[in-house]
Amino acid sequence: MTSHVLKRWEPENTAFWQQTGSRIAHRNLWISIPALMLAFSIWMLWSVVVVNLDLAGFQLSKNQLFWLSAMPALSGATLRVFYSFLVPIFGGRRWTALSTASLLVPALGMGFALRDPSTSYPMLLALALLCGLGGGNFSSSMANISFFFPKSRKGIATGLNAGIGNLGVSIAQFCVPLAISASMFGALGGEPQRYTIDGVQHSIWLQNAGFMWVPLILASSLAAWFGMNDIADARASFSEQAIIFKRKHNWLMCWLYIGTFGSFIGFSAGFPMLTKTLFPEINPTNYAFLGPLVGSLTRPLGGWVSDKIGGAHVTLYTFIAMILAVLGVLAFTPGQGDAGSFTGFLVMFILLFGFAGLGNGSTFRMIPVIFQTARLNDARGKGEQAEKQALIDASKESAAVLGFSGAIGAYGGFFIPRSFGTSLDLTGSASAALLVFIGFYVTCVVITWWFYARSRAATPC
Repeated sequence: MTSHVLKRWEPENTAFWQQTGSRIAHRNLWISIPALMLAFSIWMLWSVVVVNLDLAGFQLSKNQLFWLSAMPALSGATLRVFYSFLVPIFGGRRWTALSTASLLVPALGMGFALRDPSTSYPMLLALALLCGLGGGNFSSSMANISFFFPKSRKGIATGLNAGIGNLGVSIAQFCVPLAISASMFGALGGEPQRYTIDGVQHSIWLQNAGFMWVPLILASSLAAWFGMNDIADARASFSEQAIIFKRKHNWLMCWLYIGTFGSFIGFSAGFPMLTKTLFPEINPTNYAFLGPLVGSLTRPLGGWVSDKIGGAHVTLYTFIAMILAVLGVLAFTPGQGDAGSFTGFLVMFILLFGFAGLGNGSTFRMIPVIFQTARLNDARGKGEQAEKQALIDASKESAAVLGFSGAIGAYGGFFIPRSFGTSLDLTGSASAALLVFIGFYVTCVVITWWFYARSRAATPC
């Protein structure tokens, strides 16, 4: 398999990039994107499955359903911490192929478990945790792609990988309701579950929510194994990468990424159940895919604009816009004596998703710029070889931070659904949770302005 290992990789060398590097980098990117898309689909499967469990005969409380929505994010975020460091250890091609193939476990497990309404709640929780394998893949995928592109193209490259990859959330929330409405696999898929509405009997094949992804996962795993590359210079042990834990900017960017990606994935997981709870007359599966779709499409835009004007300013204005959007959600949320407005609620959430997507792209554009600037400053005046080594070190550190901040940010996918569930249990309203989110976004505005966006910032980016 040595033919898949790139012994020389110098993306900042213009001649090398134009003659060889661009073609190889883009091939790896186009294989990485559908693999990441599938990972996001598996990760967010429960967000759409939970709103159909009662139709399939599962008898669970609202609190139990919110737990099922939140558990994949909890396990996915935790796995991301480890996945962040695995590409330099195993190689990007090997790890992409293996981590994509691992998605077969939750896909097949859900397929078999959802055929039987007597499946225990602990088993459903275990399967929800296993869907976190899809969440873990993001950190390794982003770290891997960051190695392939020069500084001037990292924003759009990581934006495309993450943005189109994020579309997996919308694809799952749009396609699963269609897949479970028909017998896709005949006798192999199992018998349907039946329910009655207004005296009319209907059938649902909830198991298709898992089975439908199996052939796609197999194809994507093979494409990664035979079509991607490992970069020899990108190899590093965990101890070499662990230097990021001593870097102040690693922790600052983790905080900001909780605000952007944590919001995107948390609202993706919690919005369907929140809608079903606040507006019982609305079928959330008709609308759940819209927000993640908009957020996925704006992420590459955030990276592209940040390449032009700098990520810090895009991030700063993004958080201000998110505060305004949450205030809009509050204005249309049902309250005491007020039925609320689902149309306004939906529009404000779509705007919130869109701004979060922009922030996802801009924060990930900031990271490589911050670390490359810092390492080059350290090497200034020490000769050409020191500067070349500084670029290699900066690439390794920024890749590790991209992965690690992605891990920390993903915990938003757990806390946001749980915040909604807790707020509804304690107060009967989601308003308390939304006010907490506003307070958090205010801290993100302050951090972004002070460290990166103001005219005298120590590390402008």
